[in-house]
Parts: sequence; structure tokens; C-alpha cells
Amino acid sequence: MNREASSVVGWHTSSYSMNGGGQCVEVGWHVSSYSAGPFLDNAPRTAVRDSTQRGLGFLSFPAAEWDAFLCAAAREAL
Repeated sequence: MNREASSVVGWHTSSYSMNGGGQCVEVGWHVSSYSAGPFLDNAPRTAVRDSTQRGLGFLSFPAAEWDAFLCAAAREAL
């Protein structure tokens, strides 16, 4: 679990989230290959966090893993 959220930009909440935001996740992206922080491998990564518990940190996934997750979710194969 990473806690350095300043290394991630563009946090977005799902458009499917309810107005109350009770069960929401936010997704963000790596700043750049020149940034310091938890992404020192410079590979494109996707960060995911609980929008109601931002202080707990976030999980980060390599682009290929995140893409595979999204494809499986779209197929309802999870």
C-alpha cells in the first residue's frame, strides 16, 4: 500500500458512483518518468484508492495488469 498520493495525478471517481459516494474508488495515473516516489521503475502505472478513506493510501498496478482487470470486468469474468 502506497501513501505518497502526491506522486499520482488526475484522481478520478467513477461516473457510476452515486452522489453520496458511499462505495467509490478513485483512479489516478503516474506523474512522469522524472518523478520521485513509489514509481521509480518509470513504467506506466494506475493507482487505485478508496475515495472515502484517502489517507489509507493506494494500490498501484502496472498498465498491463490494470488493462487485464478492466477487460475481465467488462466481460463480467471476475
